[in-house]
Amino acid sequence: MSPQRRQAAGVDAELQARALARLKKIEGQVRGLQRMVAEGRYCTDILTQVASVHEALRSVGKLLMRNHLEHCVTDALRSGSPRQAERTYQEVLELMYRHAR
Repeated sequence: MSPQRRQAAGVDAELQARALARLKKIEGQVRGLQRMVAEGRYCTDILTQVASVHEALRSVGKLLMRNHLEHCVTDALRSGSPRQAERTYQEVLELMYRHAR
């Protein structure tokens, strides 16, 4: 069963621009990694850059998670629907478990 595609409740233009700018920077870092591998660069240098990309992705994830909690989750809990609140609670738990690895 595929997850239902939903629209974000509270992603403002500034946050969206920040997230996209970070992702474009990460894209550049990944292209740099491809070049490093193609050029046969030293493994430690490549792995250092891999760690940098990983941390940059975690940073974008934290930015989006915070927005999700502040807007989407808050709106769902304030909706007054116990069913929606439970579904949102389960969604947040799954996200936390997935990102805690």
